[in-house]
Parts: sequence; structure tokens; C-alpha cells
Amino acid sequence: MDRLTGTRTGTAAEPWRAAGAEDEPPEPGADSDAEPGARPGAEPPLARSEGRDRLTALGGLAALSLDAMASVAYGPEAIVVVLAAAGAHGLGFTLPVTIAIAVLLGVLTLSYRQVIAAFPDGGGSYAVARTHLGRRTALVAAASLVIDYVLNVAVSVTAGVAALTSAFPGLYGDRVWLCLAVLALVTAINLRGIAESARAFMVPTAIFVISILTVVVVGLFRHAPVGLLAAGHPSELASNASSVGVLLLLRAFASGCSALTGVEAIANAVPSFREPRVKRAQHTEIALGGLLGLMLIGLAVLIGRFHLQPVAGVTVLAQLTDAALGHGIGFYVVQFATMVLLALAANTSFGGLPVLLRLLARDNHLPHVFALRADHQVYRHGVLALALASAALLVGSGGNVNSLVPLFAIGVFVGFTICQVGMVRHWYLNRAPGWRGKAALNGFGALLTAAATAVETLTKFTEGAWIICITLPLLVLLFARIHHSYERIGEQLELGRIPSAPVRTHSLVVVPVGGMSRLTHEAVSTAVTLGDEVVAVTVVPVGGDEEDRAAAESLRADWETWHPGVPLVELPAEHRELGRPLVRFLRELSAAHAYDRVTVLISEVEPAHWWTWPLHNQRGALIARAVRRGSDAAVCRLRLRLRP
Repeated sequence: MDRLTGTRTGTAAEPWRAAGAEDEPPEPGADSDAEPGARPGAEPPLARSEGRDRLTALGGLAALSLDAMASVAYGPEAIVVVLAAAGAHGLGFTLPVTIAIAVLLGVLTLSYRQVIAAFPDGGGSYAVARTHLGRRTALVAAASLVIDYVLNVAVSVTAGVAALTSAFPGLYGDRVWLCLAVLALVTAINLRGIAESARAFMVPTAIFVISILTVVVVGLFRHAPVGLLAAGHPSELASNASSVGVLLLLRAFASGCSALTGVEAIANAVPSFREPRVKRAQHTEIALGGLLGLMLIGLAVLIGRFHLQPVAGVTVLAQLTDAALGHGIGFYVVQFATMVLLALAANTSFGGLPVLLRLLARDNHLPHVFALRADHQVYRHGVLALALASAALLVGSGGNVNSLVPLFAIGVFVGFTICQVGMVRHWYLNRAPGWRGKAALNGFGALLTAAATAVETLTKFTEGAWIICITLPLLVLLFARIHHSYERIGEQLELGRIPSAPVRTHSLVVVPVGGMSRLTHEAVSTAVTLGDEVVAVTVVPVGGDEEDRAAAESLRADWETWHPGVPLVELPAEHRELGRPLVRFLRELSAAHAYDRVTVLISEVEPAHWWTWPLHNQRGALIARAVRRGSDAAVCRLRLRLRP
């Protein structure tokens, strides 16, 4: 008999379901560790399946490094635009500023390599701060990362679509819909699993990296630019400036640090790697740092070699490509690869944020639904939440990347700084061999990232950075309130305490019925096994028409003929309503009798196919909602599963 005896999660009828899982149950009689005919010592099929759904080191570059890789398209330009305020003399500092950023990149790469080893469960800055700097500091780090991940998706998608509309101006009016279409594509791929996204994005990533390295290598052998793409475009170089101040250099450094966003994503998503996951994640982190540093310094050298300057309507990367490769097919390959990678750089957030949300949910700072893991190792609710938040930003900004860029990078540098300070404390407490040098490295990194955070916030405050200054503490407050709510729930449920000995209680089960059917038989049969007393109730309209009276009389006669040993009580209703008469009856029972527990058992049909669901009424849901709102009775929903 296909009878369900309660909800389908966490019930005694389903001992195979572990907390926080969304997987299908094993087949009856199946061994979870072996399959028929398997060789002794062979890898279990579940382990093989999980391995396919996790990342290799190369897959980690494609899935978690797109944000950092794509930043070479706008990082050097951000430096040049700031230094152009000091004229040609200022542009001469492009390489020194880039080298300083590369040094910071090296510090961050080595630091996050250490974070991966110390915190293999992921979480990055949040995990470090939670362990060494306290809960509130950890929540600040988490909030900053959440903001950065959402902004990264919006900025990446709008930048990619902006490159597309630059090539095809006729699409400019549909840029918001194009942004949403790209977001939907990236979301759909990530719902299939992070390994699927890595396989899908590996080729575009490889083409982009090879293209940029080709530009650098070929450009180094050029004594003069091959093409002059900037000719005829108005220059943005200041003509009356001759000195370069410290503040200008700090602004250029802070702006160029936007190229470092995404460096932390690998440390946040360590659980997404195959075993040995720590080594694979560390190799990916080192590879990312090396490739990114090489591309940034190489492009900076070419900027000085070709004496490029920012011009309106042409990106610095496009000028460098034209100067090194000319305006042939190579130029268009680099531009197209850049456009694709900018749009797909949002994938970094989809790899890192769901894991961070899982940790927050595990620590009771977010709803526990974010800790549920579906097929293919996907934290589905985190992916969907990120997609919805990003879609709201895209619509709110009108698909305009310039309105989002001022908000970008501030959040991640707050996380960088907190992580560096936390690692200093980590080494001080552990005092492992060589801890002084490691602590000094992290301390130096903390000073650099803190300076970059302060300069970035101050210089971009009026451009929109004030929004981050408001949103970040609001998110921290939200996390704290959710945690407080879970604490109160835990106290009421006495979680973690050994309960007293079971005591037999005097209970009553109320069964609403609407007519004679298998549903009624199953409900009454189940009810007599659950309670000391059972009563069936049916609602009878007062002053109803002939059809109502006939239906009530028919049910009364059938009940007497069946004679189940359970009384049938008719509840009068003036307006053909179901919930209110039942709630009134439950209140009268509670006032007249000393029942320790009253349970309302609602029988329902579970369709064989989802598309037949609208064919069934929602009577059970209406009754359950009314009982929960209007009485203290427990609600038990008994579902009769129909066969296909």
C-alpha cells in the first residue's frame, strides 16, 4: 500500500536521509559502498560520482579564477586613467605601480595558500576571522565577501555585454535583457554543478590566457607599434601637469588593485576540489597568482614600451593588442576572448559564494536551507540567491557598468585585510617553525590591503562607495539577528539536551472528512494507531441547499453502515468555510477536556505526475493553515500516493 505517514524529510520512515541532504534514497538492498560484481578494493560508485562532480587543479582555474583572469582587461587601464592626470610624466609610473600590485598579489597568493591548508573546509576570510578574531569580525568579513560576490556578477556581466554592444551598437537598447540572458546561462550551468561549469568554461579561459600572453610576447619583440588604433581619438592625458604626488600614486595603486578581486575565491571553495583537495586548491592558487602577475607586469611593460595613453572610446588592452598584433584576425580574437571571459567571470562568484553561505548557515547566521546540498555537489539555494540578487542589481543599474564599478572591490579588500590580520594571530598562537617570517608576510599584506581599502573608499565615496558603507553593517546586523533567532529556537527545543524519560500522554486525533473514499479509510485507520481517542469531523453548511443536505445525509448513512468505531461530528458553517468551524471546535475541546495533545490528521492525495497537481483541490493546505494560525493543535498531513 502506497501510504505516506508524514512529511518526506527527517522522518522515521526514511532513516536513509541524512541531515542536510537532498539526495535520492539508495535502492532497497543496495550496498552503499559496493556494487554487485565489483572488484575487491575498487572505488565505490558514489565516490567516483562525487569525484566527477568536483574540481581538478586545472578545472579550478576555469571555474574559480575567471574573475581574476578577466581583471587584466580593466586593471591596467584603471592605473593608466588615474596616472594620466599627471601627464606623460605620470604614465611613467605605470610599471612601478603595477609591480607594487604584483607584490601585493604575491603576498595574497602565499597567504591564501596558507589559509587553504589551515582551513580546508573553505570559507577563506570568514573562517580565519571566526577562529582568531571573534564572531563579529567574522561577520564583517562574510558581509564584505557577500557584497563583493554579488557585485562581481553584476559588473562582469555588464562589462561583457558592454563589449558586445560596442561591437554591435544596434543591441545597446536591449542591454538589460542581454545581461539577464547571460546571467541565466551562467546560473543554469552552475545548477548542474561546479565541475560542469569548469568543463564548459575551460576552453574560453585557455584562449584568453594564451591570447594575452601572445600579445605580451609579440609586443616585447616590437620596436614600435604595428597599428595606431588610438589615432583620431581624443586623448585623456593631462597637458599641464608635471609632478606626481603620493596621493595620486596611492589612488593609482588602489584603482589597480581591482585586478586582485577573485584571488580569495579558491580559498573559499576548497571543499569543491577533488581529493587531495588541499594540494589541488594550493596548486590552483599558485597558478592563478603566477599567471595573473605575469600578465599584469607584461601589459604594464608594453604600456611604457609603446608610450600608450588613455583615449576616449578605445580600451588600453585594445590599444596594446593593436600595437603588438596589428588590426588583423589576432586583434579580433583577443577582443572576442576578452568579451566572453568578462561575461563569464561571474562564474567565480557562483563557485565561492554558495560555499560561504553554507558555512554561515551551519553557524546559524543564515537560514539552514543554504546548507542543503543537491545533486552534483550543488548548493542550489545559494546559487539561486546569488542569481536573484545579481538580477536585481542588473535591472536597477539599467545594465550600465559605470554605475556599478565605483562599488566594486571595496568589499573584497575589507575581507583581505581581516584575513591577513587573522593569519598573523594564527601564526602567533601556533608558533610553528618559521612562524615569524610568515606572520611578517601577513602583517605586511594587512598594511597594504588596509591602505588600499581606505584610499578606495575615500576616493570613491561620493561615486557610490557610501552604499557599501551602509549595506555592510546592515548585512552584519541581519546575520546577528538570524543567529539570535536560532538561539531562541534552540532554547525552546532544548537542542543538545538529553530529554527526560518518555511519559504517556492523553491524546486526541481529529480527522476532517469530506466523504467516503479510500482517503477517509486510510486517515481513520492511521488515526486509531496514533491517539487514545479519535473523532472524525465534517463541515455542514447551515441553511444549505438540497444538494448540501443530501450530501450530509449520505455521509451520515455511509458512516453508520461502515461503523469504524469512531464518532462523526458535524460542524455547522454559515459561509461554506472549512477552517474556521474546525478551529472553533478545537478551542471548545481544549476548554472542555484536559487533553495533553490534540492532533489534526489531514488526508491528501499526492499525484503521480506533477502536471496533474492542479486537478486536485487544496483543501488540506487550507485546513492546515487555519489550524496552525487559530489553535495549538499539531498538524499531521497524510498523503496517499497515486500510482502512475
